[in-house]
Order: sequence, then C-alpha cells, then structure tokens
Amino acid sequence: MSTPEQNLSEDQTAPAASPATTPSAASEAAASQVPSGSSDGPSDEVRERALRAGLEDYELAEDDLALLNSEGGEGDEDHAPVALPVLAVVGRPNVGKSTLVNRIIGRREAVVEDKPGVTRDRVSYPAEWAGRRFMLVDTGGWEVDVAGIEARVAEQAEVAISLADAVMFVVDATVGPTATDEQVVKLLRKSGKPVILCANKVDGPRAEADASELWSLGLGEPYPVSALHGRGTGDLLDAAMRKLPTETVHGKAIVQGPRRVALVGRPNVGKSSLLNKVAGSERVVVDSTAGTTRDPVDELVTLRGKQWMFVDTAGIRRRVHQTSGADFYASLRTQSAIEKAEVAVVLLDASEKLTEQDTRVISQVIDSGRSVVIAYNKWDLMDEDRRPFLEREIERDLVQVQWAPRVNISAATGWHTDRLVPALEKALESWDTRISTGRLNSFLGELVAEHPHPLRGGKQPRILFATQASTRPPRFVIFATGFLEAGYRRFIERRLRETFGFEGSPISISVRVREKRKR
Repeated sequence: MSTPEQNLSEDQTAPAASPATTPSAASEAAASQVPSGSSDGPSDEVRERALRAGLEDYELAEDDLALLNSEGGEGDEDHAPVALPVLAVVGRPNVGKSTLVNRIIGRREAVVEDKPGVTRDRVSYPAEWAGRRFMLVDTGGWEVDVAGIEARVAEQAEVAISLADAVMFVVDATVGPTATDEQVVKLLRKSGKPVILCANKVDGPRAEADASELWSLGLGEPYPVSALHGRGTGDLLDAAMRKLPTETVHGKAIVQGPRRVALVGRPNVGKSSLLNKVAGSERVVVDSTAGTTRDPVDELVTLRGKQWMFVDTAGIRRRVHQTSGADFYASLRTQSAIEKAEVAVVLLDASEKLTEQDTRVISQVIDSGRSVVIAYNKWDLMDEDRRPFLEREIERDLVQVQWAPRVNISAATGWHTDRLVPALEKALESWDTRISTGRLNSFLGELVAEHPHPLRGGKQPRILFATQASTRPPRFVIFATGFLEAGYRRFIERRLRETFGFEGSPISISVRVREKRKR
C-alpha cells in the first residue's frame, strides 16, 4: 500500500533540492499563475493543478489519462418500488424443487444435491417469464410426523404456502403419488391458493404415461417436465402465469433500495439466530447442528426505523476445497452473497478464542472489498471478571482490522443488537467516502515532507500525483517516479485513516511508476 509524494511537499516549501526532488518546470509555471490560497502556501486546488501540469512531462498510458479525466460521479437511477406476485415451489423432499427453481431463474442459485433434505429455508429469487416479473420461493421438503430439524423445515414450507399468491406443487412422476403427496394436497386445499401441478423427472415421451397417474391427486392437469433438462418448463410456466394473480396480496415492495447486510462467520456461530431476532420471527431454521443453513436467505428487517436487507449465509468452513456436495456449493453461494452485499457483519463467538477459521472469514470479506463490522456474539454469557481480559485478547487478535467497528451482542436474547445500526451506518459511510483530488494531494505533500520515503540504492521515489479512482471500497492511485515499498504504503494507509476516518471500510492503494518523456 504505498505512495506519498515528495513533489507535493516541495511545492509547499522550496528549499534547494536535488534534481530528483525538484518540481518540473510545468508544475512551477502552473503554480505561479494562480495566487496562493493562504499565506501558508497554495490552496488544494492550486496544488492539484500544478501537480497535474507536472504530469505532462511523464509517459502516461491511455488508462492513466482516462483515470485523470474521469469525473468519478456515479449515479443509479431510482426505480419505483414494486410488490411482485409470489409463486412458492413446494413438495416432499428430493423431488427436484431446487433444480426446477434454478431452471426457471436461469442460473444455478439454489444448492442442489442428489439426496433429500438439502434445502432447509425458504429462499426467494426474482424471476421473469413472458414479460411478467414475479418472486419465486424455493422451500425445503415437507414431510409428515417428523421431528427436530426436519420439523422446522416443514414449518418453513407451510409458511411459504401461507405467504404465496399461488403454489407450484412438484411431484416425482417416476414414483407416482405417495401418502406424503396426499397430505400436501390436503394442506394446499386448506390454504385455498391456486395450485399448478408439476410432474417432474419426465425425461422423455415414454415417461409421460407416468405423469398421467397424477390426475388422481385431484389438482387438475399435471404438467410433465424435466427440471434437469428443461423439457416442458415453458408450458408449466405458461400455466403458472395464468393462475398467478397480477396483483399480489402477500408480496412486499422493497422501498428505496435498503442496504444489503451479509451475516457471515464460521458454522454454528449464531448467524441464523441473529437474523431471526432482528426479523422478529422464526425466519430461518436454527439448530445446534453446524451447517444448518445452506442457501443465502434474504429478509427485509426494520431497525431503528430504517429498512435493511439482511442476508443469512452458510458458515465458511476451514478448507473449502476439502468440502463436497451441498457444503461445497453452499460455500460458493456464501462468497456470492458477500460480493452482492455492501457491508458484512462478521460474527465471532466470545466464548471461544479467535480461530484460524475466523481470521479466514475476515480476510475473505476484506478481499471482496465489502465494508466490515465485527460482532462478538454470546457476550452476555461472559463473566464480568473475564471481560477486561477478553477485551485485551480481542485487541491483540484483531490488530490487523483495528479500523473495523466492533459491537458486543447476544443473538439469542437480542441483547445490544440495536447497536448494530450505528456501526453499520458508520462502515457504509466510510465505504462511500470520496476525498477531493486537491485535498488528497495536499495531505500526501504534508505527509512526504514529514516522513519521506527511505532511500534505496541511492534513489528516492517521488510522488507525482494522486487521485481517488473509485469508492465502494475507496481505491487510491498514486503516480510516482519509483516503486513505493509495502511498508510505506501501509504507513500511508494508516495516516489516511487517522486523517479521514474510513472506519469499517478497507482501503486499496496502488502505485503506477512513470518515467519522464525522452526529449
């Protein structure tokens, strides 16, 4: 991370200097044409113009010129919030619901494996067919007379039915109607929702005879499809659009683009419990078994009068490449959820020492460029005498991310969860921060004047110009006459944080070494 410029410092003070540190004639001329902003030296704007003029003496690539000429303004158009109709996909375990969901939305989003019980939570995906947009809800398998985690999965499927405008009931045509399917039919009739019957796993014309047996369920025409190969899904969706109301009763409009918050951490650290607590309902399945969550689950929650989109994710395991099946794909979905989020809440267990796994989770979030909030869960269980020692241990363990705001909470009881909001707002504000080019170059000029880059091989690299290339996260580009060492770049980052804040946001600093034009 590197970069300050001695150019800048020399524009402020002009004592006799060696040729290596003397400003170019162009920069001196530009500075002399504009009066100083104060008696102490030139203003930020004057310094910027002088240093920019000095760059004309150096070889610049096309991307350098594009960076220097860019305004850096980014604006997203506001779209009116729309509540979309909700289509829930239900059925007993291992009939191909998640495979069908992936086929309908056109991408591999839901975790799929050839064994029952992979999907556990109800997960919503935006979808579109024949010009109509709707929300597609994937659910876990519904079963009768189950206990433990399977019972909670079945409860989530029942909630999905109650909150849907129409239901797509998926049955395995190769097996035919089962006793469990009959129970699902009773549940659907009781709900009074429009139902589309999907006969899945019909891979060819010969299997269509098996689908005809499903007329006995009394739900009307069964539509034979192969979710795996896409056969018949067009006719199925046409039928679904005829039964899905155009006006939704249960769909919710997401207003003003709430900020996306990913809950991440190693397995069984309390991510799902935290989401249920802030959502005020049993939104996701919680169980003492590690790895309960597999698909990222979005939920719109209101904290301190403001809406947030919280995303529960699967636990990040010790070695992703050593996992297989559903756990492997769950880890990939977690990485995707982090990249789609704006801020990540990294949950750590206060009752255990920081592990290598926790460190890897934090590094994964920082490498993805998301803003960071550290949350120590189960803090209310800590003994009062233990807390001062724990605070010192945390300061030592998190020395590399001292810039991240930290909150102590209890996901199970909701203790201090309201403190997440100020930390999230601070991290997002830092993530969006932009420093003007003039102010940035003045800062670096003063920094280099006080602490110049050490000499290496008799030469001292000089910073020519600096600009903030982007936000989210803040990325700075420094033009210099030589490479800036990693230690000096870390020094610049530390001073940037001391001066401008950036609490909760990673910072990227890159150096572009440029040589003088040959005359």
